[in-house]
Amino acid sequence: MSTIVQPKIESFAAVSEASTAIADVSPETQRKVEQLLFRQAEILDDRAWDDWLALWTEDGAYWMPASPEQTSADGLPNIFFEDLYLMRTRIRRLDHPRAWSQSPRNRTSHVVSNVIIEHEDPGTGDILVRSKFFVAEYRLDAMRYFAGKYRHDLCNTDDGYRIRLQRVDLVNVEGPFDYVMQYWL
Repeated sequence: MSTIVQPKIESFAAVSEASTAIADVSPETQRKVEQLLFRQAEILDDRAWDDWLALWTEDGAYWMPASPEQTSADGLPNIFFEDLYLMRTRIRRLDHPRAWSQSPRNRTSHVVSNVIIEHEDPGTGDILVRSKFFVAEYRLDAMRYFAGKYRHDLCNTDDGYRIRLQRVDLVNVEGPFDYVMQYWL
């Protein structure tokens, strides 16, 4: 029996949503962070769920708030607020042979850009980073587009950076969608 780990979002509390902070990091650190975000985009497009889950810390959380002003997920509506347990549950549902909502399956193309490291903890090497994204989804003979910004709290581990928190702010978060999002952006 697995234990559900309560996702933490305190790491962004001290960083303003309109932050313009830019940390002075080495080119190697910048490259490693960019490669992690680019790899995540590729993994999501390939639906390589085990590889995607391996990018996360055990207490990792994926958060898509219902409003850009949100500073907490607790007690408020969210589009997504999932720990690893809930991510695994969603994956099992998406890959189930009778998942009619995924017939036909969607295809996506993620583009990540403007990767800016806001803060690097000198003691741990943990990173706060912001970036922009664009996702195109093709399903049922139609295209949908999503754009916005990511905020990542990355944990520096012996195996490289791992995602402790990913916040996804959609540009059109209050807009109508033809059908529910089944997957992560």
